[in-house]
Amino acid sequence: MLEKIENSLEKTMYASRWILAPIYVGMSLGLVALFLKFFEELYHLLPHLLDISEDTLVLKLLTLIDLSLVGSLLVIVMFSGYENFVSQLNLSDSTEKLNWLGTHDYGSLKVKLASSIVAISSIHLLKVFMNIEHTDSDKIMWYVIIHMTLVVSAVMLGYLDKLTKH
Repeated sequence: MLEKIENSLEKTMYASRWILAPIYVGMSLGLVALFLKFFEELYHLLPHLLDISEDTLVLKLLTLIDLSLVGSLLVIVMFSGYENFVSQLNLSDSTEKLNWLGTHDYGSLKVKLASSIVAISSIHLLKVFMNIEHTDSDKIMWYVIIHMTLVVSAVMLGYLDKLTKH
């Protein structure tokens, strides 16, 4: 009797991983939102391309890069998370497959996430520095402190992942 309850409980817990699947579908919708925002930014940039300063152009381009990095981060989390926690993707041989699919365990996923967050933070910090005359000194200090915290966290995650793989 106790074994039957245990088996039922384990099957229920294992099946509950499918609760994550709609979350990953929701991330796809977030990717669509990023797509729309990217092209909205591009639409606003192109008509004024010859009128804006070089600094403004670089800031606008950094915004586009930032959006693309966030989109890439979403794709990594969607596919790696789905494959690690829900189910393997059943892609036919004729379907183009991303070469990194199935190669990320939970530890390497965390490292990739942390690295992507650091890259996004770096771009945001660069945008702040390029527009430094319009930013308070105390805010700049906090941006740098937060960024360095993210960098140290990413390095530590990478180091811990390397330690656990040996």
